[in-house]
Amino acid sequence: MSEEIVSTEEATGIFGRIALFYRQVISELSKVVLPTRNQLTPYTAVVLVFVGFVVLVVSAFDLVLTKITFWVFG
Repeated sequence: MSEEIVSTEEATGIFGRIALFYRQVISELSKVVLPTRNQLTPYTAVVLVFVGFVVLVVSAFDLVLTKITFWVFG
């Protein structure tokens, strides 16, 4: 007898797979631990300092490329 084995994903159909996905998402989200206010303040400061640093680096790079472009084509 050669019966073809049907996987559980094919057996449940599209709506069953969507429901399984949402159950797994909710299960993973229940494992998330939210930071306290005391933890969140330094994290926010670090992110703001890093974003400011990246803005400065990109601005400097843009300024240099602008000067080079005007020197070559100006």
